[in-house]
Amino acid sequence: MKITSKGQVTIPQDVRERAGMHAHSEVSFEVLPSGDVLMKRSQASRSSGASAASQVRAAFERARGSANAAEFKGMSTDQFMAFLRA
Repeated sequence: MKITSKGQVTIPQDVRERAGMHAHSEVSFEVLPSGDVLMKRSQASRSSGASAASQVRAAFERARGSANAAEFKGMSTDQFMAFLRA
């Protein structure tokens, strides 16, 4: 990946998801003796309470890849949305 003229990079989606980073997450950087840079989620990002947005993300994670599961066959959109909100 390349650094833009503004010094920005895009963190790939799969990396953000695996690291638990979402929009507005805070990160910090540490330069190691080798010159490598270590990026870490900040303590605030890890310890923040369960916001409405994080609850929605958790609901989607529970449902991810399961729309074809037998339990959803014949379920209406309203029923499926109720499941996601539970």
